Amino acid sequence: MTIASTSPRPGRPPSITRERIADAGMALGLPAMTFTGVATLLGVSHVALYKHVANLAALKLLVAEEIFVRWKLPATGNDDLEGYLLRFSASLRALVKSHPGLAPYLLRRKATTPAMLARIDAHQAQVADSYRLPRERARWLLSTVAFHCVALADTVYAPARDAWEAEDDALIEAEFELGMRALVIGALAMQP
Repeated sequence: MTIASTSPRPGRPPSITRERIADAGMALGLPAMTFTGVATLLGVSHVALYKHVANLAALKLLVAEEIFVRWKLPATGNDDLEGYLLRFSASLRALVKSHPGLAPYLLRRKATTPAMLARIDAHQAQVADSYRLPRERARWLLSTVAFHCVALADTVYAPARDAWEAEDDALIEAEFELGMRALVIGALAMQP
């Protein structure tokens, strides 16, 4: 009888994992990410990194997917649907604000990975169940709020900012919240 060993295998543990690649990419940020930069943070050559990721576009997509998958969605059922959609909007806004360059991966269907689509689908089902909505209604509401929130956040929090814009931050935040509230109220009133 052979007993499986639980002792670690000899040699150096793998230094390039999906999680470590994503962490390094997030540290650099999507707009500034390069193969050499990620490889340097991992402590490997860029050639070694190419063995795990085909090109820069694939690297950025991997990082964007990990950012989205790690995002903690707000819990459902603690408030009415309007309140949930506003909390969802605020959480999504914070996600885009903290990860410049993420918006295109959230808005463009061709940039949305199967893992991202599965998470979106599961979230829509959860909201439909929690608020007793038809699945299509939940999908439409969440998609409408998400699309507008991400597009607006991407514009408002664009990396190139002039000094005078910083003075308007509180006003912009208040208008962002008011605009999202108007969108949510209007979307809830519509029957698509």
